[in-house]
Amino acid sequence: MKIYLAEFIGTCWLVIGGCGSAVLAAAFPGVGIGLLGVSLAFGLTVLTIAYALGPISGAHLNPAVTIGLVAAGKFEARLAPMYILAQVLGAILGAAFLYVVVTGNGSQIGDFAANGYREHSPGKYGLKAALATEFVMTAMFLFIILGATAKRAANGFAGIAIGLALSLIHLISIPVTNTSVNPARSISQAVFVGGWAIEQLWLFILIPIIGAAVAGLSYKYLLDEPT
Repeated sequence: MKIYLAEFIGTCWLVIGGCGSAVLAAAFPGVGIGLLGVSLAFGLTVLTIAYALGPISGAHLNPAVTIGLVAAGKFEARLAPMYILAQVLGAILGAAFLYVVVTGNGSQIGDFAANGYREHSPGKYGLKAALATEFVMTAMFLFIILGATAKRAANGFAGIAIGLALSLIHLISIPVTNTSVNPARSISQAVFVGGWAIEQLWLFILIPIIGAAVAGLSYKYLLDEPT
């Protein structure tokens, strides 16, 4: 149970740190952290949990990452369902915490950092742009994770590379979709927003999973170390 608890706690922290920075601090009067700050916050959540809980569970924090690692032959498929359940439940708990905080001064939750396209995209990007962005960003995230954690990689630096990669991904894609690359993160916010966020949620579950699986299979057959 320790590995599942680690994924639960880690994904909860990802939502609190990343989505929390977006809904609480991005536009705070006078000192708002903006797109750059939110991007950095997402990276920092992964970096900190990678070192804190990575030795226990690997700190996937993301169903797409788990599925991508299975596709690459780096993770046991039998553990994946419980990993994914723990991630989704942890993300929802993180979003519940944010809901309590955000509404604590009488405010409405607004878009609550939910992911969307067309009129719900920060930059009003359409469906094709959202599909392409989520697929490519998630695939590249998997390539970086697999390369940074490979035996030939420098020891002890994987968390830094992965955290910085997630920050870079957010810098690129927040204007397009508010950046998912993580079905658990998308589900957690959509549950509280409802309506349009639930209607568009399919993209932010399906496309990151496909992108991660394609990257995992590609890495396994094209870039992996010889056994």
